Amino acid sequence: MALTCSRSELAQFLGGPNSTAAADYICSQFTTVNDKFTDTAYAVDSTYLLFSAYLVFSMQLGFAMLCAGSVRAKNTMNIMLTNVLDAATGGIFYYLFGFAFAFGSPSNGFIGRHNFALKSIPSSLFDYSNFLYQWAFAIAAAGITSGSIAERTQFVAYLVYSSFLTGFVYPVVSHWF
Repeated sequence: MALTCSRSELAQFLGGPNSTAAADYICSQFTTVNDKFTDTAYAVDSTYLLFSAYLVFSMQLGFAMLCAGSVRAKNTMNIMLTNVLDAATGGIFYYLFGFAFAFGSPSNGFIGRHNFALKSIPSSLFDYSNFLYQWAFAIAAAGITSGSIAERTQFVAYLVYSSFLTGFVYPVVSHWF
């Protein structure tokens, strides 16, 4: 919420011969301080969002360890590579399609239709920290399922599934909410 300073109301309140000049000075100082508070609030919000994204992204390490513990020793490297490529392909598909499907407005009610490949980002509504935060949740959704299908699918088939999940399924559901 931006606060405003009315020079005319302040000049009436101050009274006296130099009230207009004093009101101008006070309002200019007030505007400067208000802008600094706005910038500080934006910086704090972005820092909190980035820290939260890093925490969610670190869940991928936990999913990788859980998956590695639930497969035979000979498949441990395969499952680790699956988790790394899960994040990489998920990042590419969420960048190309997912963010637009989730947040591209105006939408048709089912799915977003604008901002593919972050076309008009950064803007005042969304910036890269918001993209990183949403991407971390999208790949976490895909990472959760990787352990349940470990040793049951082919590597390429899982990457196709993971890409579809992070590029379409998760964004559409998040758009609905």
